[in-house]
Amino acid sequence: MYKKQKFFLLLGLLPFTLLLILFEILPILSIAHDSFIDPDNGNYTLDLYREIFHNKFYLQSLRNSLYISLLSSLAGILIAILGAYSLSKLSVKSRERVLMLSNMTSNFAGVPLAFAFMILLGNNGLFTLLLQRCGLDVFHHFNLYSAAGLTVVYIYFQIPLGILLLYPSYDGIKEEWKEAASILGASKFSFWRYVGIPVLLPGILGTFSILFANAMGAYATAYALTNGNYNLIPIRIGALISGDMFLNPNMASALAVILGLMLISLTLINEILFKQKKGLNHE
Repeated sequence: MYKKQKFFLLLGLLPFTLLLILFEILPILSIAHDSFIDPDNGNYTLDLYREIFHNKFYLQSLRNSLYISLLSSLAGILIAILGAYSLSKLSVKSRERVLMLSNMTSNFAGVPLAFAFMILLGNNGLFTLLLQRCGLDVFHHFNLYSAAGLTVVYIYFQIPLGILLLYPSYDGIKEEWKEAASILGASKFSFWRYVGIPVLLPGILGTFSILFANAMGAYATAYALTNGNYNLIPIRIGALISGDMFLNPNMASALAVILGLMLISLTLINEILFKQKKGLNHE
């Protein structure tokens, strides 16, 4: 009876397994294979990887992606720490509403988000023109279509995601701990320094790694905002596959492998930190 039930359970997983193989594993294997193929003669080679790490244009795309991802993730995690803490102090009803709003805004990305920022902060955006007419040209040195503009837009979609991921970590801090620390004469600062922050740290680092990976892989928002004119890894991959000139799918595969390895490394770090946090909570 048990074997029969197990058989039907495994049978139910068959469609998912097929989808996983067809649309996840096989494309990844194909990309990894193509990244080692010379497009000129079809032989196996490492020249594509050598070219990426010796070509200033590709190195610039790596630097730009790392710079914007790091900056937006740092800003996003700092704001998310404060936001998640404030959220944990709200009533259950208010908390559910804020979480619902965060969930909605975390999914508001891509072309609609870029279009919204153009309307508000573009060269002829609402706030840009409004502040100019008020004699406050605060956006004189700000260009939405530059690295600074991309960083601002990235921070926007990093914050709600960071709050959603970080908020459950505050449940790990028990009120009894605060009461015990207070009875023993510890200040609030001492409690957060020696108890609160160490408990939250794995969650903060894990959330940061996810935000960083999220920013590294963002394509649609950056492309819609800069029309592909800002040099980022996802934009380079897209240009090498579907651009108007210099198509090179093998080079795009090599860039995708490098990007994938960076994201996998971050995911592994996140898993390690999550296990550490889980072990700490069980102690």
